[in-house]
Amino acid sequence: MNNMDELLIKYILGEASPVEISTIEEWIAASEWNSKYFAQFKMIWETSLSVKTESRLDAGKSWTEFKKLTEKRDEQRQEIVQLPRRGFYWMKMAAVLIALCSVSIILFNYLKSAKETMLSIQTTDQSRAVTLADGSVITLNKNSLLYYPEKFDGDQRLVTLQEGEAFFTVAHDKNKPFIINVKDIRVRVVGTSFNIRNAASLTEVIVETGIVQVSRKKVVIKLTPKEKLSIDSRSGLYKKGFSADLFYNYYRTNEILTNNTPLWRIAEVLNEIYKVDIVIPDKKKAALQLSTTLHYGQLENNLNTICQTFNLKVNRQKNKIIIN
Repeated sequence: MNNMDELLIKYILGEASPVEISTIEEWIAASEWNSKYFAQFKMIWETSLSVKTESRLDAGKSWTEFKKLTEKRDEQRQEIVQLPRRGFYWMKMAAVLIALCSVSIILFNYLKSAKETMLSIQTTDQSRAVTLADGSVITLNKNSLLYYPEKFDGDQRLVTLQEGEAFFTVAHDKNKPFIINVKDIRVRVVGTSFNIRNAASLTEVIVETGIVQVSRKKVVIKLTPKEKLSIDSRSGLYKKGFSADLFYNYYRTNEILTNNTPLWRIAEVLNEIYKVDIVIPDKKKAALQLSTTLHYGQLENNLNTICQTFNLKVNRQKNKIIIN
């Protein structure tokens, strides 16, 4: 488990190799216990990092310091006694005391976080909403997993979106920011509404109201309403733009709103929602624009609406749905 803890730290810091990333993700997916262990481990670690940042210590070395301090403490004391210059002796002693204080702070936060009662909500084939202790409302899409504390202690509200997609309507509290951990990405807000999709190596944030701050390693990006940010955690690529539609809301409203939307874009959305393969071979037909309300959960009815509007037909060939 010690070796796994070291790998988890490297994974959280973005320093793991591709092989290590694969190993960790397979381990996390292997059992619910592993998944919960990782979520709590990450929350404890990031709480410790926030304290170390305030004290201006090197966050990247905190794990190494934590492991080696106990092993080398006696050795350090012996070296100090053998130094001939008294002034230098006290400098070394002060350095050791600072290191001890640093680790004490980390241990305090470990113990404090460990006492928090952690809850989780997991969805399978249906979306579901949960109201947190501060009044914030989180709506999870199907096949999603969220960890959150029973109540928010301290000076921040910290939750983890382990997998899937969720829409956050965050209660305003300027003294206690709301922070969502998604892999090695942190989304920070005070009071706002936004959507986060966590799929494989891709994380997407779309802002509906307010201002959202997204950070990964040393990169910090602010988003305003209708702005969208996509981050590929493996390639390290960031893509910022605008959300031209409200399709991300379908699992909250049960409606797929189209507004002069080309059929090729509607096909993309339906493919993502229903996990099907809709294709429109004719480019002119794919460019036809539709303005209507489709209903989530009714793929066949939606296909009929599209075809009746433009006098098109649906043909099924193996795993493909062809509109022509």
